[in-house]
Amino acid sequence: MKLVATCARGTEGAVRGELASLGMKHLRGSRGAVTFEGRMEAGMRACLWSRTAMRVLAPLASFPCPDAAALYDGVRTVDWTEWLNVKTTLSVAASGTAPGLHHTGFVALKVKDGIVDSLRDALGGRPDVDTRDPDVRIVLHLSRGQAELSLDLSGAPLYRRGWRNTVTEAPLKETLAASMLALGEVAADRPFLDPLCGSGTLAVEQALSARRIAPGLGRVFGFQRWPRYRGEWQSSWDRMKEEARGAILPRAPAPIRASDRDEEALDAARRNGRAAGVEADIELLLAEARTVEPFGEGGTICTNPPYGERIGGQPLQLAGFYRGLAEAFQRFHGWSVLVLSGNPLLERNLGLRPEWTHRLWNGPLEVNLVRCRVP
Repeated sequence: MKLVATCARGTEGAVRGELASLGMKHLRGSRGAVTFEGRMEAGMRACLWSRTAMRVLAPLASFPCPDAAALYDGVRTVDWTEWLNVKTTLSVAASGTAPGLHHTGFVALKVKDGIVDSLRDALGGRPDVDTRDPDVRIVLHLSRGQAELSLDLSGAPLYRRGWRNTVTEAPLKETLAASMLALGEVAADRPFLDPLCGSGTLAVEQALSARRIAPGLGRVFGFQRWPRYRGEWQSSWDRMKEEARGAILPRAPAPIRASDRDEEALDAARRNGRAAGVEADIELLLAEARTVEPFGEGGTICTNPPYGERIGGQPLQLAGFYRGLAEAFQRFHGWSVLVLSGNPLLERNLGLRPEWTHRLWNGPLEVNLVRCRVP
């Protein structure tokens, strides 16, 4: 079957590489998504191991959608008894537009009507809607007069690993942090430093990757609540999780250090590292970013400096901060520097020639991932 891994714009390459490493076939990237093919177990494996995707979807039907009547009729062509019964709950999430279908709430309602009417005809009863915690989450996307109807294997988005208990201001999503590490080709066997760690997202994701801990190992996914799960897929899922546990390394192969000038941020990073099971792999330091010193050889500085949008200061203050940060980077001879730049002032004051720049979206913000090497 066709499967879809959705992702933040600009991270498609990271998702595609990750899925290829998991043995997925017939990969094809598009804006904000990567499609692949396989049995349902392939989608389950992607849920377990993907660090960079946002959701994993299983498309059920695609049909022309010129109006609300066509949408309702298209939904009814699916055999919903394969996926739901009268005891399961459901929700519908709609996105995109089509002629005469501009309100996502109305679109979701029409999809729901088609599903429950089909099940009432087939089973003599209908499931309930639960928008907060459904057993089965259905996704509809409208584009260019076409409707694509899918099941969401993920349930909660994949960035919700289950370890982030505490956040600081302007937190970085776990999936975007992992995409930075993947796109920047950050090595697991080299020293790692985030001198502006906040709640520790980058350091925790580096530690999880370095120790080969599957990001979905400690959470429940949407497909585990489907009626077919216990009869068809539970034994496969149990084997996948057992294999994942057996792949975990006892410790990170290289030092991982994270620092911040804010004690509350460090406390948040410590709690998050503990919840993720990698507290012992991360050395946390209370320090100004401009005072950090090198350790080891040939490592990576990876960080997400303030952009000045939600946090930070006035342009002159921000430029001064960036220059001080660049001076600190110059002490790390032979290291790579990977920064997520949401402000042109950072790149102008970095003082290093970029090896490459890659455009990403951090939520609604267009940003650049910049990699440099310190001579």
